Amino acid sequence: QVQLVESGGGLAQAGGSLRLSCKASGMILSVFWGDTLGWYRQAPGNERELVATITGGAPNYQDSVKGRFIISSDNNKRTVYLQMNSLKPEDTGVYYCHSTARRLWGQGTQVTVSS
Repeated sequence: QVQLVESGGGLAQAGGSLRLSCKASGMILSVFWGDTLGWYRQAPGNERELVATITGGAPNYQDSVKGRFIISSDNNKRTVYLQMNSLKPEDTGVYYCHSTARRLWGQGTQVTVSS
């Protein structure tokens, strides 16, 4: 059974950095590599929105995070990372990991950026 487990959220000041991790436990390598794995976020009162995805090592970003966030993956660890730099208060929200192949969501991790 595949599970997505996120970690790394927390509190940061504006301009700071955080790194999120999402481990796809139980996922075989071929599925992990071919999957579109993504990070989404949801701020209070807002809909969940796409932040970034990665497929076979190729990243894709929402315009508002381009140049600030970096998505990457480690096949051996079956883990996807989101390095968030130059954080802004509007980056605050619950960040969720998603697997397109398995139609799975992680439990979410809170990111709070103070001004």
